[in-house]
Amino acid sequence: MVVERSAISGARVITTIVLCRVEPSQIPKAARVLAGVEGVDEVYSVSGEWDLVALVRVPQYEDIARVVTEVFPKVPGLQRTQTLTAFRAYSKKDLQQAWDIGVE
Repeated sequence: MVVERSAISGARVITTIVLCRVEPSQIPKAARVLAGVEGVDEVYSVSGEWDLVALVRVPQYEDIARVVTEVFPKVPGLQRTQTLTAFRAYSKKDLQQAWDIGVE
């Protein structure tokens, strides 16, 4: 099952998480550029092995391929990525709704 969530317009979207390693001096610029990419919903600066996490939400798998393989390589300072496409989402809201309708 692929994660699909309703957008404001009612369209379904596929969520992909992209972990990014960036040249340290380029992190702020890379984050701003990524945040401006069509299909990138959010960008977080994080600690640990990766420098940035980008949440990509697009309507079709082909859009993931376009964003990650054609646009991301042009981002200044981007050294490496790891792409994770979500299959199922779990949230407090979803769990509460399941209990409300008696799903176990």
